[in-house]
Amino acid sequence: MLAVAAWPEADAPLIVGDHRSVVVDNHGGPRGAALLGRVEANIGDAVEAVEAFWGTDWASRIEVTATGSDRQFAALANGARGADVEQWSDVAAVAVADRVDPERRQVSGQRIVFAPGADAMSTPALRIVLTHELFHYAARADTALDAPRWLTEGVADFVARPAPDSARAPVPPVALPSDADLDAPGPGRAQAYDRAWEFARYVAARFGAAKLRELYASACGPGHVDPSVAVPLVLGVDLADLLAG
Repeated sequence: MLAVAAWPEADAPLIVGDHRSVVVDNHGGPRGAALLGRVEANIGDAVEAVEAFWGTDWASRIEVTATGSDRQFAALANGARGADVEQWSDVAAVAVADRVDPERRQVSGQRIVFAPGADAMSTPALRIVLTHELFHYAARADTALDAPRWLTEGVADFVARPAPDSARAPVPPVALPSDADLDAPGPGRAQAYDRAWEFARYVAARFGAAKLRELYASACGPGHVDPSVAVPLVLGVDLADLLAG
């Protein structure tokens, strides 16, 4: 069943999913306004996908910002990993927060920030990016600050990306990506995200999406254990054996 957003009257917020309000903030002029209009049109489906995997116990207010320049995007994305413009040159959006306390499940200043070039994305691509960042938004309060990023990014991509049309069964990645792989601008970053996604997709196909969520909680949640411990604990197989297929 498709998610249907409750369109607001006048200045009332858009309501989607489990009674979540969507608040948009435009710093990008007419192009930013058009992008945020597309975000509002697609965020209902994105919320539905996140709730289906993660549940409904997460923030009831969703803030989305459109930026007008690469420098502005880098500055507003500074809550993640720095304000270097080059670092963000091939990033369409990022979910950030001013303060996170996973032990108390408290998050403040959380927002999804879109780069100025995001308005050029196709609707399917925009929906994937929006859902990916929305998963980070939803999971933020339950994700440790030192969680393994290859798993947080892989699960976010699993929630966001539709299953390929190919009938071939998912296989594990050749190698798990490092933080450096995920941070370096260029084609290597996209390949690193693909490897993280391949791991999450493989786990979900072999053990079920519920087990993937359980693995996330064990390896990425507050007080988490190392993935080499979490994988056999949750899935009953060693990480090395899992990667070997």
